[in-house]
Amino acid sequence: MRKLTISIAITGTLLLAACGGSSSSSDTTADAGAGTGNECTNGKTLNADTLTIGTGNPAYSPWVENDKPESKEGFEAAVAYAVATELGFSDAAVTWVRTGFDEAVQPGKKNFDFNLQQFSINDERKKTVSFSASYYSTNQAVVALADSPAIGATTVADLKDVKFGAQTGTTSLDFIANVIKPTAEPFAYDDNAGAKAALEAKQIDAIVVDLPTAFYIAAVELTGASVVGQFPASASTTPDNFGLVFDLDNPLVSCVDIAVAALKDNGTLAEIEKTWSADKTNAPVIAFVFCINSFVRI
Repeated sequence: MRKLTISIAITGTLLLAACGGSSSSSDTTADAGAGTGNECTNGKTLNADTLTIGTGNPAYSPWVENDKPESKEGFEAAVAYAVATELGFSDAAVTWVRTGFDEAVQPGKKNFDFNLQQFSINDERKKTVSFSASYYSTNQAVVALADSPAIGATTVADLKDVKFGAQTGTTSLDFIANVIKPTAEPFAYDDNAGAKAALEAKQIDAIVVDLPTAFYIAAVELTGASVVGQFPASASTTPDNFGLVFDLDNPLVSCVDIAVAALKDNGTLAEIEKTWSADKTNAPVIAFVFCINSFVRI
């Protein structure tokens, strides 16, 4: 397994200005050597004796390495196989399918048991799909090129005249509109690749993505790009917690929730994060104290 180690320059931080070790429980433990699920999953998967998992088309690093989820390389590829193992499925019993980001959260029957593409859990999506317990929490971050007006920003006020872009249907796009609130309406793109291309072509000044993706873009994908800064989780009214996506009211959710809890308890998720996700401590931690009229960085 290749460990992703990223070291990049952080050009600034963002300050919001405001006024006013255990094992799984018995029902998720697989029969020894079975490899095709367990008592909890019996009769609940799309196809008998198989766990069908959805990912992006394509899927990007650091979430899936080289667009090959079956390699188990990448943060979400590793999470998927860890969940599968906890549910009693062998690697051979896992099948992958591809979907678009928006397609996966639309109403209707799914061609997967669960899907993971950094889907943030929120009430709007819960109207059409079900979510597992969160397997990862992250912050939003700004990425820009060296000559962008976003460089050097330390407050949200500094970003008001910046032209932003983000992937459509994402928490990042909502964050721009509802938290940063720039003067110009943000540009929406079908995927992060489109947003990155627009940034590289200087059609926009900056993009907003989750923090691990920001590190990867700046370190690997865009020459001359840097992470301007990250926003604290408290900046958003909807924390950016990623969950596995299921068909609405899918009975498999309860099995997966138990599996995710076990993976948290036994340290597996923490180890996956350490291996594949850029360490949050590499980005400046922004502390806030609440004053009568403003948030002040300390």
